[in-house]
Formats: sequence, structure tokens, C-alpha cells
Amino acid sequence: MADIAKSPFWPTKSPVRRSMDSHSSVFNRLSLRKSTPMESLPRQLHKNWKISDFELGRKLGKGKFGKVYCVREIATGFVCALKVMDKCELLNYKVEKQFVREIEIQANVRHVNCLRLYGWFHDQKNVYLILEYAAEGELYKVLKSKRRFDDVTASYYTFQVASALSYLHKKHIVHRDLKPENILLHFNNQIKLSDFGWSVYAPGHSKRTTMCGTLDYLPPEMVEAKTHDEKVDVWALGILLYEFLVGRPPFEEQNSSTTYKRIAKVDLRIPSFVSPDAADLIRKLLKYEPEKRFKLSEIGKHPWILKNRLHWPTTFMSLENT
Repeated sequence: MADIAKSPFWPTKSPVRRSMDSHSSVFNRLSLRKSTPMESLPRQLHKNWKISDFELGRKLGKGKFGKVYCVREIATGFVCALKVMDKCELLNYKVEKQFVREIEIQANVRHVNCLRLYGWFHDQKNVYLILEYAAEGELYKVLKSKRRFDDVTASYYTFQVASALSYLHKKHIVHRDLKPENILLHFNNQIKLSDFGWSVYAPGHSKRTTMCGTLDYLPPEMVEAKTHDEKVDVWALGILLYEFLVGRPPFEEQNSSTTYKRIAKVDLRIPSFVSPDAADLIRKLLKYEPEKRFKLSEIGKHPWILKNRLHWPTTFMSLENT
């Protein structure tokens, strides 16, 4: 139980697509912008937290093992998200080791486009995970409300995700569950890559064998039960880009067996309304051979990105500087 008491939420499998309450309606935006930065509280992060240290706001969502709330740390006024996980559920699903691995990975992630893990604590019944608060909620909900994104918006999101993945890969971390549901939005359309439940630390040229993630985002090497490395995230970025522009994943079918076959064949059908430059980037990312997939470091130099970045918000951070 000692290990579980130090661990965050770990999903045993990728969650189904779901609706969640909007983060933006929980607390007043002005108070959020004026809240005390968590970076100024390093010593307090190691104290004995308790639930009474937080003022609970609206419930943001519900996962397999618990719920997520927007909270305010009473002493400082700092606004964050609090995941509340039931210990019994974690034990019943026998996910203690994965649970520990997730916190070890996310606790060491420091990137503007990755959701921060600030700390954790526990009591007799629950484990509590203190996370960065993303004011605009799930990107998935935004995408479904708009049906699809224009090139400027899609390129801006794609570039930020590529920046986050490039950072993770330099630290030998493979995310393995990239999809709109696992991307949150903050102010100024800043994305926050979240949910490191399937993430793994893979130093050197080590290969993994676990088949994980969401069906529509699985690469051919997973579908064919081959070993895989960080290039599964590059494939997933291609799927994500396609979904941004089209409104659905490229290999989506009514039954999973057909989806598996289309993925294995890379049976890619890009609608004519997708711009030629965007289609070119999608094809470069969705290569059957992992080693032939477009390098994340080259994303910022692709013509589609270069053309659209002229219209991005002035607040964006370049891939090279993150």
C-alpha cells in the first residue's frame, strides 16, 4: 500500500470517448490569472497535504478510478486540478506498478505543452493527484463542436503537440496514447498533453511489445504484434492531424477487424478538401515503416506549417526553444 499512496491515476486501458464538464466555467478567469504560481511553493509541495487544504470547485470529469475537480489551495489561492482516486479500485484492478511508473514519468516532465504534475497525497480511502489546471478543457470537445479545424488552427495545435512529443522523446519517454481526449486546452489555444497512463520510459534503442492505446490511433507495428519504439507517437500525430482536418480518424470503421486491416495496409484516403500541403504532411507521418516516418524535429520546417504559422497567435513558443 505504501507504493500506491505515492502514486497517481493509472488507466488500465485507454478510456472511451466521453463528454466532460467544461473547465472554463469552474472558476473566474481573472482569479486564475492572479493565483500564486505553483513554482513559488516548492517546499509546500512536500508537506503533509490533506483534502481540507483545498476549496473544491466544480467537478471536471469522471474516470475509471475516480473524479477530477477544479480546486483552490486555500493558503495561497493557487488554482489547480485535483484527481481523487479510490485506493480499493486501484487494488482491485491490480495496477499498482503502472500507477507508480506514471507518477515517476509525469513528475519529471517540464514542458509548456505537457500538463504539470505538482504533487500528491493520500488518506485512508483515496489518493489525490495535484495537476495543472487547463482552463478550456478537452480538445476533443472543441473538435466535436466545430466538427473540424481550419488549417491555421490545426497547424498550430499540431506544432505544439510535436513540440511536446519531441521533448518527451529526448527524455526517452514514449507517450503511446495520443488522441484529442488526452489533450487539454489552456488560454490562447495553448495545448497541454495529458494522461501519461500508457507512457513508458524507453532508453537507448529499446523496443516495447505491449499493445496499448486507442484502436483508431494504433500503428501497423502494434496491429501486427511487432515491437515498437517512440515512432508510434509520430504515427499517432499523423492520425491526430487527419482528425483535426477531417473530423474523424482516417481508418475508422464500423467494426474493429476492418480498422485493423486498413491500418496494416495503410489504406489512407484523404478527402479532396484537405489542402495539398497538409495531405503531404499526413502521408509523411503515416508511413508503414517506422524509420521512414517524418522526424518531429522537421515538423516546423514543413511548407504547411511555415505557411500557416504566419497567422498563429504571437504567444506561441517555437519547437526549438522548448
